[in-house]
Amino acid sequence: MAANKRVKPGRELRIYTYCYGCGRGGDVIRFVELYYDVRFGEAMTLLRRSGRCGSLLEDVASFYQVQLHRHPEAVAYLHQRGIHQPQVIEELAIGYAPGRCPRHWLTTLGYSLGELQQAGLVNAAGLDTFSHRIVFPLEANLYGRGMGNAAAHRFLPGAKGGLYAWKRVKHHPEVILVEGLLDLAVLWQAGLRNVTCPMGNHLSARQLRQLCDGAARTVYIAFDSDPNGSGQQAAQRLSRRLLDQGVTALRVQLPDGHGITVGGGDVSQFQTLLQRALP
Repeated sequence: MAANKRVKPGRELRIYTYCYGCGRGGDVIRFVELYYDVRFGEAMTLLRRSGRCGSLLEDVASFYQVQLHRHPEAVAYLHQRGIHQPQVIEELAIGYAPGRCPRHWLTTLGYSLGELQQAGLVNAAGLDTFSHRIVFPLEANLYGRGMGNAAAHRFLPGAKGGLYAWKRVKHHPEVILVEGLLDLAVLWQAGLRNVTCPMGNHLSARQLRQLCDGAARTVYIAFDSDPNGSGQQAAQRLSRRLLDQGVTALRVQLPDGHGITVGGGDVSQFQTLLQRALP
């Protein structure tokens, strides 16, 4: 297999492999699975012994990534939300927590049940707290978007971190701020890479400081147009705060009751909304 390298936003360099003979590939975990003909848990154990695995969050995020493609209902949910490009799904390291608790193989990697419970990954009964959720790894946390009857949003205990992929996005003279990672994924897929999100419509002090770092930029606030008006009200409050800090801020008026949509990858409609944005 030939190794290809890609950099993920806000994460360490990870190595990806591709075999031009058999047409199969993936990250280093997939390489070990194929090379040694073992399952995911055994591959993680081998990597742990060789010192190639990362932190607890990296290990559980890798587990969820593998599960995504083993559960058609999760892939179908992403397609329903307009996310279908394998490159974007891989770049954002999107995974799925199917309800199969990762406790067993995490303990085989050397983590204790107490560590898993302290991290918030399993509950008192030892069950997966992210069950039936699409999972995005963050810089020091996980975000779970509920499917079905699962609660809509879930984070691990602790701070959710800064603006997503801010080190990459902050260099753009125009920055688009959306509420969530599903919205971000849709726009990244459509080629708009100057998009970030705070994972909600209320920014933390750290996230606000990032936007007010003294750089000359225009921030387009594209929060959801909720039926109760919460998204647009939050956008209005944030716009005023940014203007008070000398940051040019414009509010994007999305259609009533809608979030970000890019039909067929055509961003022209969304770009028209950007042009019509108001202070």
